[in-house]
Amino acid sequence: MINGNTLRDALISAANNLANNRKQCDDLNIFPVPDGDTGTNMSMTLSNSARELEKLSGATAGKIASVNASALLRGARGNSGVITSLLFRGFAKGIGDDEFVTSKNLADAFCAGVEAAYKAVMKPTEGTILTVARVASEYAKAANEAGKDELEVFESAIEGAEKALSETPELLPVLKKAGVVDAGGFGFVLILKGMLSVFKDGIIIASSEVADSAESYEETRNAAGEFDAEITFTYCTEFIVNRDSECEKEPSELRSYLETIGDCVVVVDDDEIIKVHVHTDHPGNAIENALTFGQLVHLKIENMRDQHERAKHDADNAKKKPAKSADRTEVYTPADPKNPVGFVSVCAGDGLAELFKDLGVDTIVSGGQTMNPSTDDILKAIETTPAQTVFVLPNNKNIIMAAEQAIPISTRKVIVLHTRTIPQGITAMLTYDPDTDNESNAIAMQKAAEAIVTGQITYAARDSEFDGHSIKKGELMALLGGKISFVDTDLEKTVMKLLKQMVKRDSQFITVIYGADVSESQASAIEEQITQKYGSKSEVTVINGGQPIYYYIISVE
Repeated sequence: MINGNTLRDALISAANNLANNRKQCDDLNIFPVPDGDTGTNMSMTLSNSARELEKLSGATAGKIASVNASALLRGARGNSGVITSLLFRGFAKGIGDDEFVTSKNLADAFCAGVEAAYKAVMKPTEGTILTVARVASEYAKAANEAGKDELEVFESAIEGAEKALSETPELLPVLKKAGVVDAGGFGFVLILKGMLSVFKDGIIIASSEVADSAESYEETRNAAGEFDAEITFTYCTEFIVNRDSECEKEPSELRSYLETIGDCVVVVDDDEIIKVHVHTDHPGNAIENALTFGQLVHLKIENMRDQHERAKHDADNAKKKPAKSADRTEVYTPADPKNPVGFVSVCAGDGLAELFKDLGVDTIVSGGQTMNPSTDDILKAIETTPAQTVFVLPNNKNIIMAAEQAIPISTRKVIVLHTRTIPQGITAMLTYDPDTDNESNAIAMQKAAEAIVTGQITYAARDSEFDGHSIKKGELMALLGGKISFVDTDLEKTVMKLLKQMVKRDSQFITVIYGADVSESQASAIEEQITQKYGSKSEVTVINGGQPIYYYIISVE
């Protein structure tokens, strides 16, 4: 039987194995946009859990599986990360409260994980990580029924996963045409092999990465020190309660108590933990009350008056230095939901951030193709938006699932719009009517967003054969509605050729958003060409979005 410490080591080994092979996993992405998608998202999701697991020792297998599931959920990035977190959330349910991993609960864990993942995906696609996990569970179940021990059951699961992975090109023609297997399925096999190294040989695969570059940011604006804040309570107190299974009290009781001793109270819970944030003059009282619900971990108490003075000092010094881009998620302070409605938008680029704020967005989460924000990033943005109902605009198809995972763990009512591009998000915000109820607004905003066709111009990250196009690394790719329309090497010609496909006789508005790699003079030259050709019938607007990856993002209405 496998104890808690062994399961912990196996999960850490899995995270390391995936991180070490992240680029190989990324390179399997059939869409050659340089988005660092599947491997990066899955790796960052697992790394969040590994940091939590390293702190545990002597816990049962059930406890380890539960902590892993909770950390993965909060750290989930992108669709692949969310699906991975759901697989392990079901896995934890299969292990239950057992002290050891046995052949039976291991088989149950694989099956429960697959069930959880398939239920969460609206339209499951075979030939993906879902198929690989499902076949792995079928092999695990058969091995258990044949009387195999837990190691043999796990090896059988890997056998099934590898077989299913090799067959993914037969289920998805686009994979077969590109000559690759599914990236998510490949990542899942890496996870299982990382775990097997511990189960079979007792060896934790070491991480070969010093730091995750996606987590590295340049110095940013110090907003906390740029104004004189009125601090009512001195201590910012944060902790997580590992819930006592015998405690019958509800988390709402803890929240009610905290509201009597402070403000900015945030209490978020699931079956295993309660996450707490409160500003108070009596952190000891908050801790004592929380201890009646379970054991405390990740305790942090900071003096906000002292923090503010230091932030003010840093802000004063920063004004003497050249400004740098603040292209990252803002540092949030929890806010009371005083307004009926608020908005959270995901985007990358200072220009786009300012544009969304001008349209009424309260909180910006930095992210997009180069970095998908986690569920926890989006949850923090929701909780710190001063509104009872929060609309979330992901503006990227790979962020929608992560945003939706925040719905059940948020203290606010959350409405996630399925905006897949920046222009769709802009249109949704322009459609919002403050005199209409939230449900009607959600329908109208979604309908308006779906009517927008987006054109995008980026570059190929590698040589590729995709959808009938032979693409060379570095070539320009024109995307229309998310699909490759054509490739070229001249940027101005690419813009005009793409617009020719997009503009119709009744088109009234052309909006062009240029990115960080396009100069003002280049943008002005493009604007002049577009105005000369289409300006007599359509209103042309050119915006400096400052976004990475995409030279131009274009919408026509």
